[in-house]
Amino acid sequence: MGRLLYSLGAGFLDVSRQVGGITIMMLRVLSRLIPPRIDLPELMRSLFKMGVQSLPIVLVTSLLTGAIGVIQAAYLVKRYNAYGMVGAGAGFVVVRELGPVLIALMFSGRVGSNNTAELGTMVVTEQIDALRALAIDPVRYLLVPRVLAMIFCMFILVFYGDFTAIVGGAFTAKLMLGVDYRVFLNGMIEWVELWDFWTGVIKAVFFGAIIALTSCYYGIAVTGGAPGVGRAVNAAVVASAAGIFIFDFFVTGMLGG
Repeated sequence: MGRLLYSLGAGFLDVSRQVGGITIMMLRVLSRLIPPRIDLPELMRSLFKMGVQSLPIVLVTSLLTGAIGVIQAAYLVKRYNAYGMVGAGAGFVVVRELGPVLIALMFSGRVGSNNTAELGTMVVTEQIDALRALAIDPVRYLLVPRVLAMIFCMFILVFYGDFTAIVGGAFTAKLMLGVDYRVFLNGMIEWVELWDFWTGVIKAVFFGAIIALTSCYYGIAVTGGAPGVGRAVNAAVVASAAGIFIFDFFVTGMLGG
């Protein structure tokens, strides 16, 4: 019992320390935005690397997500002859839940882990210390552009992802169930409201902030040389995934399910 309590207490303290560190870093990033002085070349590089280069994998993931959703629903659609509801079900699930969550997980695995590795390597090779020696603020120069780029990229990628998932769902419904494209779109337009779409977009902004803050925090906090970089990347991916699902739960409740 004593060991169990010790493990629980140590785990709680460790989580509290990490949450506190992420919160402090978030406040430091926000403080650098007043007044907003951003390194534009670094911001543009981050937008290209994190957004444009992530677009192919996001489109493939979204296309298959829409198709798989229709495949899973095919049995019930045939059983209850609910062909007119295929578009409504696929559109509602994609724009509110599957689209933002799956895109965020892919984004975390590709962009968040890479960001942590880059910052961790810079810490290990003392490049961060070199910036400070040159009177360059690492938070303003490195973290602020990356955080803004990740949030903006998640915001934009959800638009592309939702559209691609709906296309994949419509094509699969036509191929497997014989549902005409117009029937699919009419069902979606009738039942899926604009607020459902914006709910997914709002979630994406939260998810982008979570991925950005966790990846930057674990990258800057690297200790222990090269092995520490690997541990930081693993911790950042796990923390981002946990944060995505926890925030999804609360945001879904606040925005009406």
